[in-house]
Order: sequence, then structure tokens, then C-alpha cells
Amino acid sequence: MSTAFLLTSLVIVATPGTGALYAIAAGLTRGTRAGVLAAFAGTLGTVPHMLAAITGLAALLHASGVAFAAIKYAGVAYLLYMAWSTWRDRGVLTVDEDAARTGSVRAVLVSGVTLNLLNPKLTIFFFAFLPQFVPAGSGAVPAMLGLSAVFMAMTFAVFALYGVCAAAVRDQVLSRPKVVDRMRKAFAASFALLAGRLAVESR
Repeated sequence: MSTAFLLTSLVIVATPGTGALYAIAAGLTRGTRAGVLAAFAGTLGTVPHMLAAITGLAALLHASGVAFAAIKYAGVAYLLYMAWSTWRDRGVLTVDEDAARTGSVRAVLVSGVTLNLLNPKLTIFFFAFLPQFVPAGSGAVPAMLGLSAVFMAMTFAVFALYGVCAAAVRDQVLSRPKVVDRMRKAFAASFALLAGRLAVESR
């Protein structure tokens, strides 16, 4: 496996983005388990993009401005919803162990998957980046599946690390009301900024 592929993938995964931000928020909000769940959900959200690239749907998305825009603006709308709900909900950053074991598990999974699912740049990434490291011929599909699996494993590992580290300082952070309020607003602003960045991105 190419060292260039591993290094480039690590840089892409480690660069703070929607998935990493959500894993951090989940770790702070509900603890280690939720942070890892958010990492798993973010990784799971990349699977449809991988399948789209392998089956050729990414080529259609890349060629069709309408299709790309539709997915992109759906992602923008969801990020803005996350920003709005985080800003207004003062219970977002609270210590609630019971919630972490019940309904919030599904909420973390759904939000994590949706955030990555509605990011068309991931499909373009799988379509434009991975093939550079795939040999031509009959073995192209298995090779692409293998590289995709490595990329997703790296995604999960890095996002989980973010979530676990956030959970480690959770009690110290959440015991300070002013810090909690500032962090809640910072997360809301970050989701809004990510929405703006996605809105202006082109294919």
C-alpha cells in the first residue's frame, strides 16, 4: 500500500471538519461511549459515498451540477439546523448518563451518519482521490474496496480519538457554566461556518 495514500488520507481525516467536530461534541455531551458512537456513525456515513464511487454514480454527480447542488444544499441545510438547535438548546451540553444509555444513542448515530451522508465532497473524494492508487484492470474494484476500508478505519480511529479526548475533560469543562455556554455557542458557530464553507465549494 502506498505511503502517499496513507499520509494523504491521514491528513484529510485528521483535519478538523464536520465529523471530527461532531465526535468532539458528542464526547463532551455524553461521554466516551457517545464519542466513539459518533466516530462510528461518521465512518458509516462514508459507506454510501464509497459505493457511489465504485458503481460509477460519482461520475454522474461530478458531471451533473444539479445533482451535486441538491446534495450540497441539503448538507448545508442540515448543518444550519445543527447550528440553530445547538445555539438555542441550553441542555445540549449537559451531563446526562441515563440519556447516554437510551434515546441519545440513536440520536448520535442518526446525526453522525447524516452529517457525512449529505457531504457531496466525500463522493468526489472517493471518485477523484482513490483511483490514483488503484491499478488498472480486473483488480481495480477489489483494490478500491481495500483502500476504502483502510480510509474508513483511519476515519474511525481519528474521530474516536477526538471523542475520547473530549470525554476525558468532560467533567472539568461541564462543571463551569460559563465555559459550557461559550462552548455551546462555539459549536453552533462552527456548524454554521462549516455550512458556509460547504455552500461556496464547487465541484
